[in-house]
Amino acid sequence: MAEVAESGHHFDIKKLSFIGILVSLGIVFGDIGTSPLYVMKAIVNARESGSTMPFNEYIEGALSCIIWTLTLQTTIKYVIIALRADNKGEGGILALFSLVKNLKKGWLYLIAIIGAAALIADGVITPSLTVMSAIEGLEIYNPHTPVVPITIGILIVIFVVQQFGTSFIGKFFGPVMVIWFLVLGGLGLSHLSENIEILRSFNPYYAYKLIVNSPSAIVILGAVFLCTTGAEALYSDLGHCGAKNIRVSWAFVKIMLILNYLGQGAWLLTNYNKPGFSVVNPFFGIMEEWMVVPGVIMATAAAIIASQALITGSFTIFSEAMSLNMWPNQKIDYPSGVKGQMYIPRINWGLLLFCIIVVLHFKESGKMEAAYGLSITVTMLMTTILLVYWLLKRRVNKFFILVFGLVYMAIELGFFSANVIKFMEGGWITVVLAGSIGVCMYAWYNGRQIKTKFIKFIKLEKYIPIIKDMKLDETIPKYATNLAYLSRAKRNDEIESKIIYSIIKKQPKRADHYFILNIVNQEDPYTFKYVVDEVLPGTIYKINFMLGFKIDRRINDYFDMVLRDMMADGTIPSRSSHPSLRAHNIPPDLKYVIIDNTYINDILLTVKEKIILNIYNFVKYIGSDDFKAWGVTSHNVVVESAPMTEDCVGKSKIQQCDFIRHNS
Repeated sequence: MAEVAESGHHFDIKKLSFIGILVSLGIVFGDIGTSPLYVMKAIVNARESGSTMPFNEYIEGALSCIIWTLTLQTTIKYVIIALRADNKGEGGILALFSLVKNLKKGWLYLIAIIGAAALIADGVITPSLTVMSAIEGLEIYNPHTPVVPITIGILIVIFVVQQFGTSFIGKFFGPVMVIWFLVLGGLGLSHLSENIEILRSFNPYYAYKLIVNSPSAIVILGAVFLCTTGAEALYSDLGHCGAKNIRVSWAFVKIMLILNYLGQGAWLLTNYNKPGFSVVNPFFGIMEEWMVVPGVIMATAAAIIASQALITGSFTIFSEAMSLNMWPNQKIDYPSGVKGQMYIPRINWGLLLFCIIVVLHFKESGKMEAAYGLSITVTMLMTTILLVYWLLKRRVNKFFILVFGLVYMAIELGFFSANVIKFMEGGWITVVLAGSIGVCMYAWYNGRQIKTKFIKFIKLEKYIPIIKDMKLDETIPKYATNLAYLSRAKRNDEIESKIIYSIIKKQPKRADHYFILNIVNQEDPYTFKYVVDEVLPGTIYKINFMLGFKIDRRINDYFDMVLRDMMADGTIPSRSSHPSLRAHNIPPDLKYVIIDNTYINDILLTVKEKIILNIYNFVKYIGSDDFKAWGVTSHNVVVESAPMTEDCVGKSKIQQCDFIRHNS
């Protein structure tokens, strides 16, 4: 899918273009672009009060760590390598999983679930941290600024506007972020002359020296890691902008970020002995007094853009998870009429609730940093594992794969260790958030497979004569002209026994046409096709919808298109079968039957399966009813229940002792 619409812009993502670069700056780099708000502050706070290392060596070493972390993690791993691992132009951990899931490594889905769940947790923490960090700048003017209420107010506005679409305001994201990055670079450059020796930070020796000689190196690494937290979002947004546009815009972004970090470092070395130094955020410290309020406004705008990118990214992850059977179907809206501008109501309000809880709990941005770093470290580790398998699938030189795996596992395990030691200081909230989402995904994925074990698939051909006779039997009231069922049978000649049970046994359902609708998941994210198989001429049709994981499952809309095509070519009548209605060109009626499996005998389940199904049933309430998720209105839907299997349970047959007949 080369033509992409995002934030109101249309451009070919395969080509390098000015619009592509501008949109990339607006939606890809919001997260990593707001890192200067809190990284240097976290690094200063990580220094032990009794440290024997000179302050200038400490700052130069920390800056060297930042420069080389941005180079190794963001530039090499993500911009150069990961952007090549695209699934028909789409990126992100679930897109990457879809590329390697056919390698017959049954545990890889766990890696994808853990990574996706941690990234969703980041979608909660990023808006909270970035908005609060920006608002805290006002404390320079008024130490009693009500940061928490203002932050919550801004977050509420951000989440409320999602339902109306962000196409209009999205047009300003690119220009605003261009100004933001120019301001970052300009502010940093203006302070370099104060301490030109700060440029020694480009030498990786200073990073090595800090890590080896500082007793609090592991804590420092946790703070340093915050500089690259937006790298995963960069990969996830590949489908919005294209690799070429992201790579070129990253060169500009990286230069501006490094200039700002160097400027903050130079300011720190000049001012660290002055009164009140310890309470000033270096990001706002490098601003002239008159710039603080405009700086806070600009920082807040950048924080909102970063939050917007993470929120829409969370919607995308959940949408992909639904298509990969890792999350229950939920209603998806497109308020802007643009594919990239999706809105999932329940997810939106759930994210807002968690953001408010996080803000109320931590009250200060500095206390969120452990939770923030831990969530992204976990996602990056999972991405590295999947990238190793993708490289193996691509038959890349095994020595390169070995070096890549060892280097990045070592780096990311180091950062993970640096963040996990702050578990009790805030990292626990990442574990709770990501763990809860991950458990739900695991239970849904495996619960579906457990239920599938108990679904009996039968040959449709065996029941064709019965259905053929039913159609002609006028003693059975006509149930509908067109009757549709959703099937998950993988073999084209099979059908679930529960569907036959519904048609023939539960309540005989006579119809002119029976449609068996089946979704066939495709690796290409934007596959959007269908195939019609006429099982019984003029009566039974099996419709296979070939859908990529980026296409939502609005079966009602797609089936309406299929019916129109079939009516247009004369396969089925375009008017009602009832003479009085046909005379007025009334179209034929349509009814869906959805069968909800409600019963599995516990005797057939292991303890593990019982636990999984209990969680599965809980998660089911999070999702929408099937007919809502399919975009079907409730007026033409009948929901039925059916046993998971019609077979008798157990081998023993109850014995009849006697049969007593009483004469009347």
